[in-house]
Order: sequence, then structure tokens, then C-alpha cells
Amino acid sequence: MSQYYSGKRGRNLYEPNAKGQFRLSRSRIENFLKCPRCFYIDRRLGVDQPPGYPFTLNSAVDALLKKEFNIHRAEQSAHPLFSQYGIDAVPFEHPMMDTWRETLEGMQYFHEASGFLVTGAVDDIWKNSKGELHVVDYKATAKNGEVSIDAEWQKGYKNQIEMYQWLLRRQKDGFAVSSVGYFVYVNGKTDAKAFDSKLEFEVKVIPYEGDDSWVEGKLMEIKECLDSEKLPPASSDCDFCVYRKAVQDELLKFSGAKSAE
Repeated sequence: MSQYYSGKRGRNLYEPNAKGQFRLSRSRIENFLKCPRCFYIDRRLGVDQPPGYPFTLNSAVDALLKKEFNIHRAEQSAHPLFSQYGIDAVPFEHPMMDTWRETLEGMQYFHEASGFLVTGAVDDIWKNSKGELHVVDYKATAKNGEVSIDAEWQKGYKNQIEMYQWLLRRQKDGFAVSSVGYFVYVNGKTDAKAFDSKLEFEVKVIPYEGDDSWVEGKLMEIKECLDSEKLPPASSDCDFCVYRKAVQDELLKFSGAKSAE
């Protein structure tokens, strides 16, 4: 992993009063919601958190789901899951769909008040018979029992749907965007007698009533945070803040003990 993570970077740093647009992805906004201090250290000082290992199995599920729904997108037909869950929709067909799904490009909107070019890569969009668009997010896991979005740690999933709804509402096409989004949640079954070179999944579609009214305010909070010359306080709920403080405390004790020798 060290060959990819240098610890310090000199690009994509926020500079107060700089002209032009500062690119801010949906995932970075989520980082601010989790811990303003870590966000500041990353976007202002250029030291990001060490990357985790890639979820290659989840990525494979994501790619296959996109291919599957693309078949129905091309035909403008309803996926069998729609009938199962009573969803009156078809996958949305639009020339920008592939771009909106691309991580490095995504859906974009320039928020003039903050100066941020806000971006986010959506998994899917469905269109109902009223012409309203539903934001869709794919999730994959492997756990015993039925999947849900009720856990406290899944608040980020809901933020994700709402960020995409906010972005979609601000596209120049003037889309009618439903407040109802959907999670296509696939759960790897672990109760089979043997692996037999295959993994079976159960698929559940979970509706979610989104509310993107928080986004505008948070963008301005992020601007205020990045414009400040003061480091935000450490959070006791942030694993990285707790780790850095523990290391610092131990290093100070170590240095003090060495000095006393």
C-alpha cells in the first residue's frame, strides 16, 4: 500500500480567496460530516487518511448490477424487481448517464455561494410514469439475517442518496426529482452447504424518503471551515483523531522518559 500512499500531497489543496472553482466530491462532503478536523487536514493541509483496501467483490456486484439494469434501460422495460416491489418505473435513459456514473467525472454542479464544484457518481436513476426521477444506490454485503438501512452507521448511506438528489435537481435539464430514492441491497448467502465455486445473493429493494435541505447549509459550513486558519477540534467519535492523540501522548511520555535518563 505504501507505493500508493505518500502521506503528503501538494495538489487539490484549498486556498482561501483563490479564484476559480474548488472541486468537492460527495465522499469528501461525507468526510466533513464525520470529522471536520480530518477533513481540514486533508483538503487544507494535504494529509489524507490512509486508504483502505479496495472492496473488489462489492465492485464486481456493482458492475454486474449496472449491466443488468442497462439491458432494461436499452429496452425501456421494467426490471422484474419493479413488479416484485410494486415500483412503477423503468431505468432512466439519458445521454449523460454513463458520465454521471463515472467516479472521476460524475454529476456536477457549481455552487456559486461557496465556490465549490460539487460532484458525485450515482449508481442508477429510475423514471416513474409521472416523469419523476428516483435516485438509486447499490449496496452489497454478506450477513446473517435481512438487510436494512436502520443502523446508526448507515446514516452515510442516506446522506449519499440525498446528495445525489440535490445534484440531480440542479442539472440544467430541470428534472422533476422524487424525494423517494431506492437502495438495491444484495446480501451474500452464507447458509449454503458448500461454496461450489459460486456465491448466491438475495436482493432487496429498500425505499428511502430523502431530504436534501441540509446540503446548502453544510456547503457554507465547509467553506467557513476551510477559510479558517484554525484547526477544528479533535472528535472523540473519530477513530483517526483518537489514534493521533494516543500516539502523540505516548511519544511525549517516551521523550520525557528519555530526557530524564
